[in-house]
Amino acid sequence: MNRIKSLLPILMFMSVIFISCNKDNDLEPDQNPNVEPNPIDFSQVEIQDFIWQGLNTYYLWKSNVPNLSNSTIDNDQNYFNLLSSYSNPDEFFESLIYDRQSTDKWSWVVDDYVALENSFQGIVKSNGVKYRLALETGSDSDVLGYVRYILPNSDASGKDVQRGYVFDAINGEQLTLSNYQSLLAEDTYTMNFADLNGGNPISNGKSVELTQIENFVENPVHIVKTIDANGTKIGYIMYNGFDAGFETELANAFSQIKAEGASELILDLRYNGGGYGYIASDIASLITGQFKGEVISKEKWNPELQTWFEANHPDWIETYFDDKFTQTGDPIDGLNLNKLYVITTGSSASASELLISGLDAHINVATIGTTTAGKYTGSITIYDSDNFSKSGDNLNPNHTWAIQPIVLQYTNNNGETVKGGIEPTVNTVEFVSEFAELGTVEEPLLAETIAYITGSGKPVLRNKKNLIKLKEVENKLDLNFKENSVIFDKQFPSDFMKRQ
Repeated sequence: MNRIKSLLPILMFMSVIFISCNKDNDLEPDQNPNVEPNPIDFSQVEIQDFIWQGLNTYYLWKSNVPNLSNSTIDNDQNYFNLLSSYSNPDEFFESLIYDRQSTDKWSWVVDDYVALENSFQGIVKSNGVKYRLALETGSDSDVLGYVRYILPNSDASGKDVQRGYVFDAINGEQLTLSNYQSLLAEDTYTMNFADLNGGNPISNGKSVELTQIENFVENPVHIVKTIDANGTKIGYIMYNGFDAGFETELANAFSQIKAEGASELILDLRYNGGGYGYIASDIASLITGQFKGEVISKEKWNPELQTWFEANHPDWIETYFDDKFTQTGDPIDGLNLNKLYVITTGSSASASELLISGLDAHINVATIGTTTAGKYTGSITIYDSDNFSKSGDNLNPNHTWAIQPIVLQYTNNNGETVKGGIEPTVNTVEFVSEFAELGTVEEPLLAETIAYITGSGKPVLRNKKNLIKLKEVENKLDLNFKENSVIFDKQFPSDFMKRQ
């Protein structure tokens, strides 16, 4: 992991000088010089103040937002007026985002950083059904859901629900755009199943009761196996999230396929929305092993920070192959592969794309599926402390707000970006009507990949009449923050930059 060490000298370079909540130097004095003006009480807007300070320091598009100019804090009253213009911190944060529709689609703010941190570690509230939602064919309001996979050791595992099941009602009530959030948010509910019927579901009378478990831990290493395809041993790893704390599971997965004699590797990232960038670098090293010290990715921050980094510590804005896990320091036993096959869809995002792109500058990477999401930026978690880290001095005990702004763009060692998505080497679409058990040779995307590797055999034949394209609905209950951008786990020492 790249570590930003002491950057105190940046204060000499940058014009960003943070003010205290009681600064009064710029107030116009009363005509009577002996009368002191009343100080401004910035405690009323402490969350907005924190949001502004964090974005002013780190936001990638800071120079495009006039209200993030360094001169904004030159006058206390004007600065206070800006902070007070929005009583809701969410709205204030949104007012400082640059071109939300087209450019910065991914910065976000939360009022509970504990829940945010848990989500980055795969700790969620879940009944174990990983599903997607779509509009029913010919309708602009009725919604159906389909099951992608079931999480092991969850409430759903062992019950009559599996990949490919379609549901269109909860507790007997038809799902719609206006009610799906309330129905699917219940702790316990009955999921009513239906036959797909070309996108116009017909109830099949089946149902299952499901209960959500608090603090459920999802192991992102979902499937590990070795497939013998006409004498070629192919390792297969389905990996669903670059979550923190699963180094042992990753090491075991790669050790298993190595012990089983795999000479090829398929990495299934079709449902992997991303996560931590340092884990992408760990996996890149697990796949290879022969590139220690070489560059996986390069970062570009806002002009003020970028200038300082390049002049003082250019190594802090690059990520490298290594022979040890970034966080644990445990040894990495790489496979020394020179080629990799990756299954992708539009749900393959952020750290998934960083991994593919980073490796592509060093080895031959073939992608099978559809174009990836095209998330080419990185973010960090910023807290309300002296140096904006959770471990910084004076972490504000009055609230648990945090911001996750876009702070950088990344490229691979060749300067190539994933903006616009990574187009597949072999284009093949995943259809709900063709869902088969993941990790089996009957599953179409895996079958297509095996056929591409071996150059023999044929993928599963497709019945074009059954290939129903659904219009997916953004599930606001299952917003995956990890999909927004690569999460860079930058650690800031106490003397990084003090808010005065």
